[in-house]
Amino acid sequence: MATDHGIQTADLLIEIGTEELPPKALRKLERAFAAGIANGIEAAGLGCGEQRSFATPRRMAVLVQDLGLCQPTQVIEKRGPPVKVAYDDNGEPTRAAQAFAEKCGTTVDRLERQETPKGAWLFFRGESPGTPTVELLPGIVDQALAELPIPRRMRWGAGEAEFVRPVHWLLMLLGDAVVPAELLGRSAGDTSYGHRFHAPGAIRIAAPAAYETRLIEDGRVIPCFEARKQRIRMLAEEAGKQAGGTVIADDYLLDEVTALVEWPVAVLGQFDADFLRLPEEVLIATLQDHQRYFPVRGTDDALLPFFITMSNLESLQPEQVKLGNERVVRPRLSDAAFFWQQDCAEPLSERVEKLHQVVYQKGLGSLYDKSRRIARLCQPLADATGADCAAAERAAELSKADLLTEMVGEFPELQGRMGAYYAAHDGEPAAVSTAIQEQYLPRHAGDSLPGSSAGQCVALADRLDTLAGIFALGKRPSGNKDPFGLRRTALGMLRILIEKKIDLDLPDVLGQAIALQPCLIDQPADQPAGLADDLFGFLLDRLRAYYLDGLAPGLPGGEITPEMFESVRVRSPSSPLDFQQRMVAVHSFMKLSEADSLAAANKRIANILKSADPGLPADVDAALFDADEERRLHETVQKLMPGHRENLARRDYTRVLHDLSALKAPIDAFFDAVMVMADDQRLRNNRLAMLSGLRRMFLDIADLSCIPASRPAG
Repeated sequence: MATDHGIQTADLLIEIGTEELPPKALRKLERAFAAGIANGIEAAGLGCGEQRSFATPRRMAVLVQDLGLCQPTQVIEKRGPPVKVAYDDNGEPTRAAQAFAEKCGTTVDRLERQETPKGAWLFFRGESPGTPTVELLPGIVDQALAELPIPRRMRWGAGEAEFVRPVHWLLMLLGDAVVPAELLGRSAGDTSYGHRFHAPGAIRIAAPAAYETRLIEDGRVIPCFEARKQRIRMLAEEAGKQAGGTVIADDYLLDEVTALVEWPVAVLGQFDADFLRLPEEVLIATLQDHQRYFPVRGTDDALLPFFITMSNLESLQPEQVKLGNERVVRPRLSDAAFFWQQDCAEPLSERVEKLHQVVYQKGLGSLYDKSRRIARLCQPLADATGADCAAAERAAELSKADLLTEMVGEFPELQGRMGAYYAAHDGEPAAVSTAIQEQYLPRHAGDSLPGSSAGQCVALADRLDTLAGIFALGKRPSGNKDPFGLRRTALGMLRILIEKKIDLDLPDVLGQAIALQPCLIDQPADQPAGLADDLFGFLLDRLRAYYLDGLAPGLPGGEITPEMFESVRVRSPSSPLDFQQRMVAVHSFMKLSEADSLAAANKRIANILKSADPGLPADVDAALFDADEERRLHETVQKLMPGHRENLARRDYTRVLHDLSALKAPIDAFFDAVMVMADDQRLRNNRLAMLSGLRRMFLDIADLSCIPASRPAG
C-alpha cells in the first residue's frame, strides 16, 4: 500500500465479466460505468489518482490508482433546540435538551451555545471517524451499475439479478485484497478470464496494476478499447496496402468492430470484380453495414474487389477463414446486383403514382401528397436559392420515388443517393438527379450541405413541409421528447440558409408551408397565422442553440452570450441570413474598447425614453441647444448619418456599428454635462428627441441595451 502525506492508499480494480455485450452500446456503457465509479468516489470524499476504464465484448473494468483507504474524519455540526426551550425556569435541562444530547452521543453540559439574530440555540460540534473504503465500495459499484444507460435489463437462471447480459464473474481488488461484495448474483474475487478460445481458463490478478499486462500476455485479450481500436486500424491499413490500395476505415465502423473482438486478426478477402459495376455506395453499404467489413479503395480512388475483416482469433487455418468470409459476402453482393437490375427496369417517374399507397403521416396524406407539397414550396424558394424552378420542381416530384425501390428497401440509408442514380439512368437532367441526392443533406450535425441551388431548394422545401405538417398536427417537441426529429430538421434548415447565404423571409414561407397542410383545411382562418408564429419561435430557439454552441460560421463557441443573441432577436429579423450578419456585427463590435460604455449608454437612454411623454418632436432643433456637449453630439450624429444609411442599405452591419463607436466620447460628455430632463419642456423634449434618434441608429442593428456592460459608461 502506498502512503501519500500520511494517507494510506491502494489501487482499486473492478471487473464485470459477462456474455457478449451489445457492440453498438459498449463504448457508452464503459464511459458511464467509469463515470459512475468516479462520482461515487468523489461523493464519498475519497481521494484518488488517475482512473482508467477498459471494455471488451465480455467485460467492463475500471482501474483507480492511489485510492484512499478511509474517508477523512468527518466534522459534525448540529443545531439543537433554542436555549429558552432547553432549560426550565430553574436552569435545569429539559427533556428536549437531553434528547438532543443523547442523539449527538454526548451530555448536555458538553453542548455549546450559538447566538443568532433570532436568539441563542444549543449547538453540537464534534468529529466522526471516516468509514473504511472497503466498506463503501460495494455500494459505490452497485450504484454505478444501477445508473448505467440500459434500456431493458434481463434476468438469467433462477436468480433475481438484472443486467444487460448474464454476468459470469466479478473481480474487485483493493490493493492485493479482495473486496467482500455480492453484486449481480456473483461474489467478488481476484479472478478474471481470458479469450474464450485462446485462454479460456481462470487468470488470477495479484494486483490491480498487473491487470492489463496479465490479460494481454496470458489471456490473449487487449482490454483497453482505444488500444484495441488503434491496433485494428493498423492491421486494416497494412492489409489495405497488401491489396494495393487504402482501407476505408470510418470511425463508427472501427468502434463497432472493436466492440466485437478481443484479439483482432486481419483477414484480407476478395470478391468478383464484376460487382464493381454497382454504385460504390451499394458495395460499401453491403460490406460495412451488413458484414462489418472494411472496403479498399485503389490509387485511382475507385473501389478494389477486396475487403478486410477482423477475426477474433488466430486460426490454425487462416485460408479457410478467408474462404468462409468470401462465401458469406458473395450472396450479399449478388442480392444487391439483382436489386439494381430490377430497379433500373422501372423508371422513377413510373413509381411516383404508387406513392399514393404509402401513408406519410396520419392527417398529412401520402408520400405522393408530400412530394407535391414540396414541389409547390420550390416555387417561392427558387428565387431565394437561385435555382432553376423547373429542375427543382421535377426533383421534388421524384424525390420520394426511390423509397419504393428494392435497393432502398434493403439499404434505407441510401435513400436519395439511389434516387440520384436511378434518375441519371432514366436520363433526367444532372440538376434533377443531384437535387434528389442532396435533399436529405445535412443528415446529421457536421454533415455537408447541399451544394447545388436546386438541391438547396428541395432540401429547404422538404424541411419546411415536415416542420409545418408536424406542428399543424400539434405534435411539436416537448422536453426531451422529439420523436419526429424536428430539432435536427430545424437546425439543418437554418444551416442551409445561413451557411449557403440564402436570404429568405422565413415567416412568410412558413405561412405558405402551413397553408398547404391538409389537416388545417377545416380549421379557423386565424390558426395558420398562430402556427406560423409558434413555428418561427421554435426555429429561433434552435438558432439560439446554434450560436451559443459555437456552430455558426465565424462565431466561435463561448464568444456569443445569451444577451448578445437576445440583442438581435428582439429586432425580429425575418431572414436567418440577416440574423447571422447582425450577430457577426455585434460580436465584432463587442471587441471594441468603446463597446461596454456604449452598451451601458444604450441601456441608460432606453430607461430615460421609457418615462418620456409620447409625441416627441420628429426632428431635433439645433437652435435650442444651450450646451456645447449636446451640440457636438448632434453634429457627430449628423456627420455619421449618410454613411450609416448607405451601410445599412448594403447590410454592412459591422461597418455600421464600428462607425457608431465614434459616438462614445460625445455621448459620455453629453451625460456628464447636460441635464436631459430639464424643467423647460422645450429643452427637455428636444434632448429626448435627440436621444431617441440616437437609439434608433443602434436599433437598426441590435438592441445593445440587452447586453450588460462590464465597465460603467462615461
